[in-house]
Amino acid sequence: MRLPSPLLSMLINFLLGASWAFALLGAATLFFSLLNIGFFYAFIGSFMGALPGLFMVLLIEYFLIREEKLNELRKQTKLLEELVAKS
Repeated sequence: MRLPSPLLSMLINFLLGASWAFALLGAATLFFSLLNIGFFYAFIGSFMGALPGLFMVLLIEYFLIREEKLNELRKQTKLLEELVAKS
C-alpha cells in the first residue's frame, strides 16, 4: 500500500513489524514458561500471549484498509464530478 507520506509509511511498517514481533515473543515466552506444566497449557498460554500483538496487527491493518478505501472514494468522487461537469 502506498501512503501519501513516506514518513507515515515507514512508521506504519515499523509498527506492524513491532506488533508481529510482540505477538511472536509473547507466544514463545508463555509457551516455554508453561511447557513444564503440560503441552496443552503451554499451547493455550502461547495463544493468550500472542493475543495482544495480534490485536495490534489487526488494528494497524484496519487503519491501512480504511486509508485505502478513503483514497479510492476520493478518486471515484473526482471521476463522478468530471462526468457531471461534462453532462
